[in-house]
Amino acid sequence: MSLALQPLDQLEPAAGRPGWWQASGNDPKFACIAGGFPLKAGWYRLSIELEDIDGDWLEPMLYMDYGYGMHETWSLYLGFVRRGARRHVGVVLFPFAVQRLRFDPASAPCRFRVEGFGLRRIGRIGAAWRMLRAVAKSRVTQGSGHRELMLDAWRKLRGLGGRHAFASWLHEQYVAHGNIKAPTYERWLNLYDQSRVSSEMSPDSLVSILLPTFNTPEKWLRRCLDSVLAQTYPHWELCICDDASTLPQVREVLEHYAAHDSRIRIIWRESNGHISAASNSALAIAQGDWIALLDHDDELHPVALATVIGAWRRHPQWQFVYTDEDKINADGQRYDPYFKPDWNPDLLLGQNCVSHLGVYSRALVNAVGGFRQGLEGSQDWDLALRCSERLAPEQIGHVPVVLYHWRAIAGSTAQGVGEKCYAHEAGRRALQGHLERTGVAAEVLEIDGMMGAFRVRYPTPTSPPSISIIVPTRDRLDLLRRCVESILERTTYPRYEILVVDNQSVEPESLAYLSSFNDHPKVRVRKHDQPFNYSSINNDAVGGCRGELICLLNNDVEVITPDWLEELASQALRPRVGAVGAMLYYPDDTIQHAGVVTGVHGVAAHPYSGMPRGFPGQMARARLVQGMSAVTAACLMVRREVYLEAGGLDTDLQVAFNDIDFCLRLRQLGYTNIWTPFAELYHHESASRGHEDTTEKWTRFMGEVEFMKRRWGSQLEWDPAYNPNLTLSGEPFELAFPPREWCFLSSAPFIVKDVNGPEEIRQSQTSVA
Repeated sequence: MSLALQPLDQLEPAAGRPGWWQASGNDPKFACIAGGFPLKAGWYRLSIELEDIDGDWLEPMLYMDYGYGMHETWSLYLGFVRRGARRHVGVVLFPFAVQRLRFDPASAPCRFRVEGFGLRRIGRIGAAWRMLRAVAKSRVTQGSGHRELMLDAWRKLRGLGGRHAFASWLHEQYVAHGNIKAPTYERWLNLYDQSRVSSEMSPDSLVSILLPTFNTPEKWLRRCLDSVLAQTYPHWELCICDDASTLPQVREVLEHYAAHDSRIRIIWRESNGHISAASNSALAIAQGDWIALLDHDDELHPVALATVIGAWRRHPQWQFVYTDEDKINADGQRYDPYFKPDWNPDLLLGQNCVSHLGVYSRALVNAVGGFRQGLEGSQDWDLALRCSERLAPEQIGHVPVVLYHWRAIAGSTAQGVGEKCYAHEAGRRALQGHLERTGVAAEVLEIDGMMGAFRVRYPTPTSPPSISIIVPTRDRLDLLRRCVESILERTTYPRYEILVVDNQSVEPESLAYLSSFNDHPKVRVRKHDQPFNYSSINNDAVGGCRGELICLLNNDVEVITPDWLEELASQALRPRVGAVGAMLYYPDDTIQHAGVVTGVHGVAAHPYSGMPRGFPGQMARARLVQGMSAVTAACLMVRREVYLEAGGLDTDLQVAFNDIDFCLRLRQLGYTNIWTPFAELYHHESASRGHEDTTEKWTRFMGEVEFMKRRWGSQLEWDPAYNPNLTLSGEPFELAFPPREWCFLSSAPFIVKDVNGPEEIRQSQTSVA
């Protein structure tokens, strides 16, 4: 079947090149026109002739309309398109009948030729053979051979799941071995670095930049000073304190710059006092409304001050602002960006996630006493903690633009905190001091192999509260037995009950197993003799629970860490904490759940899914406790009173997204949802319910997608734990092409005003017994 490509958007014929197209933007689109729609579900051989002449900008994607419109959830990267080739042939899978197709060829303006777009339906054996050949060829290119591939294939074919598991594994391998170049940070900077900054200025706001120096190499000092002089915002003063440098060129350079710009002011210390003392000396001569922190070998983006002041004008309540950052090497190359979440105090207790660029109200910095001596190396982390203690969340702002370039050279902390071990110890003491000042009885623990990052462990009460673990089930004795026995055999928490909710089991073995708990001291069985509705099952069970804490747990989950309940409970008992989620792994020790980000693929997605156990994630976030918009109900703990306050799970969401909706409603009520990697479990995902593999299930699922979009609208796309520079269409934490506009972001991201009204939402649900 041949498909004609009809231009839809950002496309026009290339001048002087017949048969070539010009993409005028970052999202060019073709409609695929043919007489054979709808296409039957199944495997297809796709062939296309595609090449460009402007560099490596082709990132072809195919969008499918399965009867519910086109969106990022139902899209495919055409990974078999190879750079340098003209004709490309590969295999695609349509799990359902396709009503329409759209082809997006590129992610940036470029010129390209495309023709010969064709689809031919093929059988499973033909598809498997083509995919196996492609994966084998790719592995040989990467240095591994056919033998290893065939052994892997044989294990999958003979293992649990048989042909279905083998087909899934082979398709994953085929997609993973695609040769499309991933979007790079360099490409992202070329497209968007200068296009997303604010030109607003407030001539009444003077910014005092504090710059402590000590024996700074001349090359880096000049680059640092030049980056200040290059600011598009003119109303600044540079308050330099030289901490008794012994290298004569430091004084020469500083005096030279000060002589040529009156906004540069210098104070010379007679003795070396280290960075906190030097920063305080610079602070003493500052006269601006705002204090910006700059290290002596780092650089500011030219629009750093203009962008921050522009954001402050939109949010005048802000007293403390931080921005995104990246690293810059000796050659001036920028890399390793940190696209940060909005204000996330729990993440700040694990790492210094706000440091660069930090801009504070001068009155606030003076009120907390400036920089504390004895915490050198983490004095900025300590300052952020002490300032945050005096502020409400809505007074702390995040500007999601890379405005600070952290110099990565030998000896710099940017090369790793191990370069300065004293900074790690200072960070631990800064955190412990913060906990003591705020009256929190918790301890700061090291994390193996992670310098500069910590775990704050909260205690459970001397008389621990009771926990009710709710486990819905229907037959599948193998899953239920493993789940229950792993809890009973491995859990160290003393006060818990397991409430197994039987949703119409019929298998004799399952019924016999359930009957065996009639006199068990920790396990009860409750009947739910109604059609499957996950929300209704759990709401009904909560009404029959005895525990002060509720733990929703799937029957296909297996306990790993014995103190999992202690960790979840210690978080859930904290004031204003809502739902608490755990780290879940697939049985092969790859990540299944490390929190949930909303907006990705339309509604929500799990970051780092499929990554190996121990994978750090973006800037180690996969190994740190943090606030998240949502967590999965496969393992979710919440105080019973909070569950009832939120109205429980919405019974209109029978299977999917009920946990996401619940967590978002908790946020509306002012609660923070927490994800912790220190409670670990295996999740044999959807093993009992199965996949969305029937028309009925598919229709129900798409209805739940539309339900979430109607209720939450654009809020789904603005997850405060997920930066707008990160994609909503690919894998979570990949770069967004293009980024989303950020100037309308809420200033209090984790305490969201009640847009829909929790009472209105609760009235639309079945009440919790």
